[in-house]
Amino acid sequence: MTFLSITFVIVDVKHSYTLAGTVSTGASIISAIVGPTWSRYADRLGQRKVLRFVIPFNVLFDLLFLFSIYNHAPTYVWMTFIFLAESFWPNIGGLVRRRWLWTLGDDRALINTAYSFEALVDEIIFIIGPLIASLAATFIAPFGGMLFAMIFMTTGMTAFISMKKTEPPLFAKIEGEKHELVIKMRAVQAVFFPFIFMGAFFSSLTLVVVGYTQQHNANSYTGLVLAIWAAGSGVAAIFNGSIKWKISDSQRFIRNMMVIAVVSIPLLFVHSILILAIALFISGFGVAPLIVAGYGVAEKSVPSAKVTETLAWVIAGLALGGAIPGPLTGHIIDSKGAGAAFIVPFVSLILANLALLPYIKTWRRISSH
Repeated sequence: MTFLSITFVIVDVKHSYTLAGTVSTGASIISAIVGPTWSRYADRLGQRKVLRFVIPFNVLFDLLFLFSIYNHAPTYVWMTFIFLAESFWPNIGGLVRRRWLWTLGDDRALINTAYSFEALVDEIIFIIGPLIASLAATFIAPFGGMLFAMIFMTTGMTAFISMKKTEPPLFAKIEGEKHELVIKMRAVQAVFFPFIFMGAFFSSLTLVVVGYTQQHNANSYTGLVLAIWAAGSGVAAIFNGSIKWKISDSQRFIRNMMVIAVVSIPLLFVHSILILAIALFISGFGVAPLIVAGYGVAEKSVPSAKVTETLAWVIAGLALGGAIPGPLTGHIIDSKGAGAAFIVPFVSLILANLALLPYIKTWRRISSH
């Protein structure tokens, strides 16, 4: 909701998708860099303590962004506030999944179901959130979605922080032990690097959808179309979580990476809002199973004390990848139209599959365990 609303605000005030894409790039880089650090602190200090510290700053800087851009402050001022807000945003999804691991122990079937359930909840949020943001932008103001997002986020985090029984135990730093970044492990890299291009796929496609609906004078349909994309993923999450898989997470990850590229081919032939909605729904089938498998591979590759940080790196890959195509996608939309820009997310999927190749030996090793 926040990033969709930021796009609405920048386009409304500055009339530039290129600038909106550039801001998304900077914010995604900040998120990718800072997210794993907050997750490491969450393991050492406790999730509640970290969240109580960062959430107020996140809200404050988002409000300062809105105040500054609507009062025509220099671009570097309101961009700084966006970047600061993103620097105080931990990987909430990773914290939630870490709690599931702590609660369910070693039951991998239940963990897969829990991850799939979380993916389904994510998709429900991605269905409702963009709808609210788009309707608020259309009928209230472009920044309306951000205000709703702040209300939902602070309410949800207050409830999450109050759940003390499910919080994992602290993993204090051992005196004299040098902390090695989990990203140095090839098993984590094998998920991280393909996820960079998956992040590029998600962010570029979202920007293209916003541009396509606006260029077809269908602003109010933006949230609905994005919701249909999420609905496809939600349906896939239900099936994925209800199956007791006989193949490993790593095998499912590789297969789902190929599947999402194939089912996204219809995006190249979009010529109306209806066709766009259908193509997105089909593309969504590959999303949730891929994300769930990626989480499973990554967290099983590291010790318990580093699981939260590892999950943050997985999401950091998506965030970092989200930074790559923003300026290019925005430039294509501005210069050639949104229809031509669908090539960017599709190429991102091809690159995500190619990123698997340097880790073939690693995937074989993981699959044999």
